[in-house]
Amino acid sequence: MLTRYYRDLLNFCLRKARDRDTAADLAQESFARVLKMQQAGQAILSPAALLRQVATTAKIDLDRRTAVRQADSLDDLDDLSHPAGPRHLQPEEAYASSQAVQAYLQAIDTLPPRCREAFSLYVFDGLSKQEIADRMGVSLSMVKQYVTRAKAVCETCRQALAATENADKPKP
Repeated sequence: MLTRYYRDLLNFCLRKARDRDTAADLAQESFARVLKMQQAGQAILSPAALLRQVATTAKIDLDRRTAVRQADSLDDLDDLSHPAGPRHLQPEEAYASSQAVQAYLQAIDTLPPRCREAFSLYVFDGLSKQEIADRMGVSLSMVKQYVTRAKAVCETCRQALAATENADKPKP
């Protein structure tokens, strides 16, 4: 298979990569992947087409790895202005998030037990209001009232958290 398709695949890869060394690497990688598929027992009906498809995929993989390396090297150059990881994983953000979760849980705990149960089934279990009504043995309108009341408590909590966050921000 190598001798039959190599030159055609190398020319194809050369058009894709525009660099002889990279094209040779892509061709080699393509043959390796196709041979691995063949050894795994997959029937290969059109080796030339499969080799081209695998080469295209290998080129995409190569471009992605190159982009990641470039992004990493840019981050290294400007390390002081970028945090070490995603913002939501920074200690201050994680702490603020856990505080917000605690505030919401406390707000939900102030609800009457049946209201809290209906809201929990609605939000956390993803049940429809009709399913909640059937499960709890109450009317659909009662479930709607429970959910509306719980949403209002959560909205009040959200507004209080936003007001606290805005008060904590330094003023220019």
